[in-house]
Amino acid sequence: MVGTVGYHSLAGLTWVDAFLNAAMLLGGMGPVGDIPTTAGKLFAAFFALYSGLMLIGITTLILAPVLHRILHRVHLEDADVDESAEG
Repeated sequence: MVGTVGYHSLAGLTWVDAFLNAAMLLGGMGPVGDIPTTAGKLFAAFFALYSGLMLIGITTLILAPVLHRILHRVHLEDADVDESAEG
């Protein structure tokens, strides 16, 4: 919604074109058409950086517990290795 409003107000695109550009950018395809204004180009650049960083951050938060559990499962204690070597 932020992307659609930003493209509409700052780039001067129609609502449908603004929605299309925001959706394509969030989907990883990039902007569809030319952005005529400098403010629109700056918005597009910052919106792309923001959405990319949010994707990385949210993915990290979602996958952190899973990866933490996997690391706990494959972790070997040094004491366990020493006892089995002596015994």
